[in-house]
Amino acid sequence: MSRAMVPSQQKLAEKLTILNDRGRGMLTRIYNIKKIYSTNKKKMLGNPANKPGFLTDKTYEPVYRYLMRRFPHPDSKSTTLQVINNIKQDVVKSLSLYYFTFVDIMDFKDHVVDLLTTIDACQVHMDITLNYDLTLNYLNLISTYVSIMILVSRVEDRRVVLSLYNVAYEYLHASSDPSFPRLGQMVIDYDIPLRKLSEEFVPHSRVLVPAIMSLHKIYPKRNLPADQMRATGFLSLLAEPPKIMNVPNTDMVQCEYLSVDAMERWIIFSMLLCHQYLQEAQLWDLWKTALQSGYIVQLCRDEVLHIHSYITSFFEGLKGHNMSKRITEVRDLQHQALQSAPGIHRERRKFLRSALKELALIYTDQPGLLGPKGLYVFQGLAVARDEIHWLLRHFDNPPSKRHNVKLSQEDFVDRQLPELLFNMEELKSLVRKYNQVVQRYYVQYLAGFDSVLLNQLIQNLAHCPEDESVILSSLYNTIAALSVKQVEANEVFDLRGIRLDWFRLQAYTGVSRAGLVLRDHQDLGKHLNMIIYHTKMVDYLDELLNETGDLSIYCFYTQIFEHQFKQCMEFPAQHRYSIVFPIICGHFMNATHELCPEERHSIGTTSVQYAHWFLKEMSDEVNQVITAICEEQCMLNYKLLPKHSAASILQSSNKHKKKQDKKKNQGPEEEKPGMESARKNRENFTRMDKLHMALTELCYAINYCNVIQVWEHGFVPREFFIQHLETRFNKALVGMMMYNPDTSEIAKPSELLSSVKAIMSVLQGLENYVQIDIARVFNSVLPQQTQATDSFNGEKTITANYTNWYLEVLLRRVTVNMGHIVYSPNHKAFVTVAQDNNSKENLYLAAEEYADLTELRALAELIGPYGMRYLGERLMGHVASQVEELKKLVIQNKEVLFNMRTSFDKPEVMRDLFRRLGRPIKQQGNAKNQMSDVDSVLMRMTIIGILLSYRSLAQEALLDVLEDRIPFLMASVQDLQHFVPNMKDTKYSNMKQQVVNEMASAAGLSCDIDPLLISALRSQKNEDTPRTSTSSQSSDTEGIPEQMANESDYELACLLMVFVAVSIPTLAKKDFSVFKASLEGNLNNSHCLAKAVNQIAGALFTIHGPGDVSDRLQEFLALASSSLLRLGQSQEQDKETVRNRESVYILLDLIVQESPYLTMDLLESCFPYALLRNAYHTVYKASAVDN
Repeated sequence: MSRAMVPSQQKLAEKLTILNDRGRGMLTRIYNIKKIYSTNKKKMLGNPANKPGFLTDKTYEPVYRYLMRRFPHPDSKSTTLQVINNIKQDVVKSLSLYYFTFVDIMDFKDHVVDLLTTIDACQVHMDITLNYDLTLNYLNLISTYVSIMILVSRVEDRRVVLSLYNVAYEYLHASSDPSFPRLGQMVIDYDIPLRKLSEEFVPHSRVLVPAIMSLHKIYPKRNLPADQMRATGFLSLLAEPPKIMNVPNTDMVQCEYLSVDAMERWIIFSMLLCHQYLQEAQLWDLWKTALQSGYIVQLCRDEVLHIHSYITSFFEGLKGHNMSKRITEVRDLQHQALQSAPGIHRERRKFLRSALKELALIYTDQPGLLGPKGLYVFQGLAVARDEIHWLLRHFDNPPSKRHNVKLSQEDFVDRQLPELLFNMEELKSLVRKYNQVVQRYYVQYLAGFDSVLLNQLIQNLAHCPEDESVILSSLYNTIAALSVKQVEANEVFDLRGIRLDWFRLQAYTGVSRAGLVLRDHQDLGKHLNMIIYHTKMVDYLDELLNETGDLSIYCFYTQIFEHQFKQCMEFPAQHRYSIVFPIICGHFMNATHELCPEERHSIGTTSVQYAHWFLKEMSDEVNQVITAICEEQCMLNYKLLPKHSAASILQSSNKHKKKQDKKKNQGPEEEKPGMESARKNRENFTRMDKLHMALTELCYAINYCNVIQVWEHGFVPREFFIQHLETRFNKALVGMMMYNPDTSEIAKPSELLSSVKAIMSVLQGLENYVQIDIARVFNSVLPQQTQATDSFNGEKTITANYTNWYLEVLLRRVTVNMGHIVYSPNHKAFVTVAQDNNSKENLYLAAEEYADLTELRALAELIGPYGMRYLGERLMGHVASQVEELKKLVIQNKEVLFNMRTSFDKPEVMRDLFRRLGRPIKQQGNAKNQMSDVDSVLMRMTIIGILLSYRSLAQEALLDVLEDRIPFLMASVQDLQHFVPNMKDTKYSNMKQQVVNEMASAAGLSCDIDPLLISALRSQKNEDTPRTSTSSQSSDTEGIPEQMANESDYELACLLMVFVAVSIPTLAKKDFSVFKASLEGNLNNSHCLAKAVNQIAGALFTIHGPGDVSDRLQEFLALASSSLLRLGQSQEQDKETVRNRESVYILLDLIVQESPYLTMDLLESCFPYALLRNAYHTVYKASAVDN
């Protein structure tokens, strides 16, 4: 019989381990059920839709009232319950998880009661400083058990739901659930849980009370105010410099990082269960201190008790006990907690911020100290974790107003809390980073010191039973066999067996009649506790960090979490700590338990969503700061533009005036660029200083860690930042254009380029703050601006906006308002010579500020060769549409032009034919402005010339930019263009020439015939072919398209050149045809005809003809020269006709100069050079007189 209660056969250690784990799972399940079935939606974790519909259906309310009244013995045969028979399947299916959670809790309760009874029977001695694991698990089990039963009593409608399930089960299986009678009795018994629990724990108090009393050695020392912590040098490595390399001198090492929250729960719950022992002084001190520390106690996650009110109501309900004195004491303690606890905890958080920061700095500088002083990390983490838990539950659960205590919000709204959170994560990251340093130290410690001392203590034992001897020998052999070589070989350590053996040994030696009583050998017990801590430092580091520094509680206080993050982003001094918020999201999965797998997805999703949101907000904040810095730099850069030097030039030109005149006219002196950098006092922070400080802090946060692991997702903060930076940079580039389609306003390309360079210099400086490749950002964003739309949002780019503005605004004004804006080859720009008062916008547009070589170089640098090609393609599209209209005019006058082509040496015939050609066309509704076909041809050819002149100017600008940027590559392109390899096959030779020309054109090099023009005309020809073939099948009333379908394109091209040649003399009678020497052009831009004639002829005859461009241009020269010579003969007859004859003569010279196919010899053979010389002399003389 004496062997009936052999400790080794009771498996106390194993049962405590299993029941504690199962208790946490049950607590999680009952917590979720309470949240799901709660009517208070404020803190609902799950989805409210998870609640079955029949529980909210009002038609079943009589049933629920009946079940509530008859619980736990409802009569299933009652007519009231018959409606349940219709939904029995749905009820059983929906409520099975709910019902069996209560059944599992009942089973758990039975096992706990059985284990506690066994521990009482064994008379186990509990002492947290001696048999730490045994006492810790014992007290945790009691705390979990009490929490579960309190939560069970707080689940709403539990009686109704359990009865409903049982009735539906009975209808389905013809008998009630076998667990229901006991389950119903449990629900009734624990309706007021503490009353029943206190009765249960009367016999358990013999073991429980000594266990709580053992906390008196620990709890008071752990629950010190901040000033005492400072005075004792708590967490300070520098308090005693000579001992900095020594291991902390403590004989209860694992108690040093034990949770104060857990100890307070143990004390409060245990003293509630054993309230009759409060008269003992030590227990009263523990009780008083715990109740003064706060007024909220955690049950599970965010489910809490207003503990003083709960205790008061419990004491008031005790019959036969005179508890009035205790109730008064509790109320006094509540008042003290409300008044003093918030301030004490605020000061403690303030102390911890500086203490943990000091630790992190020292460990970063000297990571070797993590070995001997590693305990400080876990102490600091545990205290900080407890303070954060305290703050969250007290901030979220303010006291009732009836207490008449006004709490200061400053005690709860901690603006510097992110710094504390960050320092915790910094310490954890240091331990993980230098885990091999810690392992190496403690492997040597275990093998070199712990094993030796353990052997001595074993040898000193007078009597040691066999079971205990086997365990002790195993412990010694295991730690003595450890070697540093295992660490160097990256061997995975697994010392869990040692810890479980010591746990078992605590259970064997803690009973009253044990062969080896641990109380009598305290040195052995404390040394083994030290060994267990050292083994944890070898293979249990991550679990230790989670145990002491887990912040998964934030998953259940998400509103406070968001508030603290927003507060952090509003407080610049805390910006660098903002990265801790997405890192904490990685803790959320620690809150899950394998017995409640259904919540893993919701908690995991929450963690990922919050991590994503935090990183997005951080990236946006950094980008806002960068945008503000860019704006400042752009303003400074804007002040350096040449146009702002006018004031300084004017001021210097007035230097030699009299001093009196200076004083009279002297206005407020403008601040010169660069003055913003002059400082008299460094303490005066400018806006730019503040922005750079904010950027430094935020970039520190972004750059803090490479990857944040959150529920099997990896978040890379730098990638988040880069993506948002690319989007913001892309929008900024387009925004700086200041393009307004309504008013046709746009920034000059040079000013935009200057701003872009300023922004790029700011972004390049980012590499000094954060480890990113800013060239990658440029390579991602800037090339997209060379396309018509970007790939981010499909919005218009710089290329699209500038192309649209130049073609639809600037060049349209040049072509529509003749005489106002002139293309000047001399200035290499379009020059505004007169204001357009008839324009609808009535805005003065200085064309030379947008379309000179400097601006176009800036444009070419902005949009690059791709953008310039897009601009050229759009421009050539306009040219092609004008050519199409010219073809229509040629077809209308085909017969006349054909006769003129064959009769150019017959003056009288040519005169008659030209009269027919120049007859004005009557236009409906506009009798005044009648225009002949000749005028129309000249106008359209001039428009083409203007467009091609702009094209050549843009190509020259592109060439300048590329020769500066890629000189060696450009040299190769030029060589290839000049020395195209010859091939015997003409077809392949032409194809090779075309490919080379396209390459050269894309690089800005000039070609005899623009490849883009050929491409545009050819594509238009391809479009016309199906259109005309379709129209030929329609009625004959559509004359012009049908004729175009039937005409030879080559013949039309020849007649078009004839049309232009015979029309040129009519320019002489137009007022704006006068040639201005200062501009080297005509006021009506007719000098652009030279480029139009050569390019159009070259393109048309290349596409449609056998390549006889030179012959056709000679024919054009002959026709034009003979027409102009006839103009000279009519000088005396009609002075109006020859008003600007000399200016038109010069046009002929320009055509020859522009042409790669015509020479001056050909010109002189058909037009006297003396006339050209006299023409130049006349126009330059006239220009000199005008100037």
